[in-house]
Amino acid sequence: MTSTPTRKFAIPHLYPILVPSRIGSGTLAESCEFARELVAGGATLVQLREKDASAKEVLRLARDLRRMLPDDVMLILNDRADLAVAAQANGVHVGQNDIPPDAARRIIGPDGILGVSTHNLEQLGAAHQTSSNYLAIGPVFATISKDKPDPVIGLEGVRRARANSRKPLVAIGGVTLQNCHSVIEAGADSVAVISELLPDPRKVTAQFLLKMANLG
Repeated sequence: MTSTPTRKFAIPHLYPILVPSRIGSGTLAESCEFARELVAGGATLVQLREKDASAKEVLRLARDLRRMLPDDVMLILNDRADLAVAAQANGVHVGQNDIPPDAARRIIGPDGILGVSTHNLEQLGAAHQTSSNYLAIGPVFATISKDKPDPVIGLEGVRRARANSRKPLVAIGGVTLQNCHSVIEAGADSVAVISELLPDPRKVTAQFLLKMANLG
């Protein structure tokens, strides 16, 4: 029996991921400015992801981001449900090697947003049975954002994921302005982007949103 989330979650077409260590010298001020530029370009959700920082550093940045971001912009923390609660973020995104989704749900509570990364149909099916609000699937294309990425699933992998779950679906991995339209057409509700945003977050965010504005 599918465990349904306790809140409806309308996921935006663009799911920007902020990785401080990839922004300039990685300072807190640079990360906050990057987030401001994302919002200025039209972003309504930002995920904070930093694998190498300490819990103290992530919490400090998350708290600063939550204070700085408008109330209607969702802040999602990667991996750490406890830090998401401490920072008063809107939710957490967990991977296959993080705490189980149901454990994350117990930490963030019934109203928090819970996302789960999946890389194949078996993982997707298991994540679908949790109280997750949305599922991520990928990598769709080759990506440089992870040291050891999972096998590329291609657009056909997105189509199969769509056929196996009606939860909001975020496609991740190598998504660009050139291919985002095809990813949405394959069945994704949203595209997660890291590298493509780095040169000019405000401009590129606006370009992504404009390109996907007329998509369902």
